[in-house]
Amino acid sequence: MMETTSAPRAPLNGIRVLDLTRLLPGPVCTLHLADLGAEVIKIEDTGAGDYAAPALRSLVHRNKRAMRLDLKQPEGVAVLEQLARGADVLVEGFRPGVMDRLGVGYAALSALNPRLVYCSITGFGQTGPLRDEPGHDINYCALSGVADQLGTADGMPALSNLPIADLLGGSLTAAMGLLAALFDAARTGRGRHVDVAMADAALAHAVLPMVALATAGRTRRTGRDKLTGALPNYAMYVTSDGRHLAVGALEPKFWREFCQVIGRPDLAPTHFLEDAGAATAVRAEVAGLIAAEPLAHWGALFEGKQCCVTPVLRLEEALDLPQFQARGMVQRSEGQAAQLACPVRMSGFQFEVTRGAPAPGQDTDALLEALGYDAASRQALRERAVVA
Repeated sequence: MMETTSAPRAPLNGIRVLDLTRLLPGPVCTLHLADLGAEVIKIEDTGAGDYAAPALRSLVHRNKRAMRLDLKQPEGVAVLEQLARGADVLVEGFRPGVMDRLGVGYAALSALNPRLVYCSITGFGQTGPLRDEPGHDINYCALSGVADQLGTADGMPALSNLPIADLLGGSLTAAMGLLAALFDAARTGRGRHVDVAMADAALAHAVLPMVALATAGRTRRTGRDKLTGALPNYAMYVTSDGRHLAVGALEPKFWREFCQVIGRPDLAPTHFLEDAGAATAVRAEVAGLIAAEPLAHWGALFEGKQCCVTPVLRLEEALDLPQFQARGMVQRSEGQAAQLACPVRMSGFQFEVTRGAPAPGQDTDALLEALGYDAASRQALRERAVVA
């Protein structure tokens, strides 16, 4: 086992992960594993590699090591096989069948290491008529019925800068699945092939639209369900300076307090209106009041009132919020861009950035040396462009 870079009591200390993914879903999955103490080795090809923008690389590859390896050459496959013998997890994001064609699919590597947990992240999974189709977050959300539930009452679906299928599906669902398989492998000595489809994960979390389907026989159009704009007590309101106030006063006690704060206690009985026209009228009255003052006014007025009303912050403002500062969610160091901390807190473990994101192939020589390749062998692999 190679030296780990984790804190002594990190929950995943001693777990080795081979990360063959690119861009966002897979790298964020393995970022969470690295932040929780796993030794993550990011493996890129010797060509374009992971072509994510530098700022993204610095965010999602911290606490990892890196090597470049050409799996189209037998010597490159041999290196990966050696790494896999001592690994606990492998995460890959190629299209179905690619790893098998390279000779490093689940069957091949599990024969070398039966306890290996092998996680494949794709858009549509390893089976089904769409398995070979390309796609992006927008497509997975569209086909799963999720995009239809995002947007405003004018009917245009919204685009989110927090990719739902990529992160909820490709990152968190993959982490959940492989950790479950890893737990079982510790008990049985047998790993599993974890097949994660981002479209599946988006569909699996469409819980509230499914409630509407079960009770009303159809989903409600965007802007017409409780959480998408039908209720004046769960809505976004524009302020006089063009900012927004988020009102989440769903429960009667919160709505009563909200109405009291804005000077309209007479609106308290309108907590839940079945009639769409009446709800629209109340929303218009509230909108007029909120639009009369800037966001800072409302932020100060609602501070400490505990009725689920908050300003809609921009990210740069959120980073300075005392709550996130107190939770250690923003990591800053001299001359470096801010980092978002691991959101998992637990007793006996303190998250830290132990190493910045490595340059492509930064640790290739050290990793090869640990596998037993001497200087001459490493140089020969480099000359043949097996590694870089």
